[in-house]
Amino acid sequence: MIKYLGSKRRLVPALTVLARASGARTGLDLFSGTTRVAQAWKRLGIEMTAVDSARFAHVLARCYVATDPTAPGDLPGRLAAAVAHLDALPGRAGYVTATFCRQARYFQPGNGARIDAIRDAIEAEYAGSDLWPVLMTSLVEAADRVDSTTGLQMAYLKQWAPRSHRPLALRVPELVAGPGRAFRGDACELAGSPLVGDVDLAYLDPPYNQHRYDSNYHVWETLVAWDAPAHYGVARKRQDLRLPGSRSAFNGRRTMPEALSRVVTRVRADVIVLSYNNESWLSFDELRELCAARGHVEVLAFDSARYVGARIGIHSPSGRKVGTVSHVRNTEYVLVAGERTRVARMVAAVTAGGLGIRVDRPVPTPARSEEGPVPV
Repeated sequence: MIKYLGSKRRLVPALTVLARASGARTGLDLFSGTTRVAQAWKRLGIEMTAVDSARFAHVLARCYVATDPTAPGDLPGRLAAAVAHLDALPGRAGYVTATFCRQARYFQPGNGARIDAIRDAIEAEYAGSDLWPVLMTSLVEAADRVDSTTGLQMAYLKQWAPRSHRPLALRVPELVAGPGRAFRGDACELAGSPLVGDVDLAYLDPPYNQHRYDSNYHVWETLVAWDAPAHYGVARKRQDLRLPGSRSAFNGRRTMPEALSRVVTRVRADVIVLSYNNESWLSFDELRELCAARGHVEVLAFDSARYVGARIGIHSPSGRKVGTVSHVRNTEYVLVAGERTRVARMVAAVTAGGLGIRVDRPVPTPARSEEGPVPV
């Protein structure tokens, strides 16, 4: 999995227990991102649908959710051969090398040339095939392992990260058996659409603030689109990110509440699970009231480490630290809404396992330094 702001890696154990206790046979991950949650639920035997608006997230969903390695056609054998072929290609400098290695410093030039050569070969030899999204995922993950960032692509490190000196190497993604579907689009439009349809359990993990995932991960967007876009700024972001209408309603303080309300109201699921944190634009009580439209609501809380960039703090262009970090922890809330008995059973399974605590009011975030989340 790629480094990802908002990744639910540490919440996956609790979310897995929730899904298992729900008895769901079909599920929806409506802001799928890296697909960590969709993959975990798919491993339980839940037939998953993954939705995201970002190109790179859609590719990950096509790989890990929509691809079934057990289907007829010997995909594992063909995939292993394709990865070995691509991994043996010599580098050939192109757009990535020029833009993200020389004009910017996301990758060492040697790795940039490898990325260019492999991406060209994927398009020339595998476009339109069932291998394409899996090979693209392999390349994105390989590039992520040798980048020189803190995880976001809003900037790159002033000094090369140690991992950036390692040679880029492709790996075969660990696919999850079973059927699934992946759609790219706006959650507000797809939540209640016949295309997505009815599911037993839906997971909603919307953006928390003004930061856009297509902008935060613009290098992956360009790698997937492979359109050599015009760019701007030191970070060499895609010029089309500046176009009117390119920003999601979830990235605006005034538009987000209505957008989230629309999704929660329209999604066709028996039970919804909503992740949010105490640094978002909606308060604890507002979130509960919003979810109450779906039935009985219970809330789990988790103490969690903030994003590494927030813990490092703000630095001047010269590299001098400016100011102090106010806090290094926050509280993650997981709201579960639906039929009372089912919701209570799901939440009880999490608390019984010591994976989270049920709360009825906002909780202060402990000043702790260890990895999280842990029960508050």
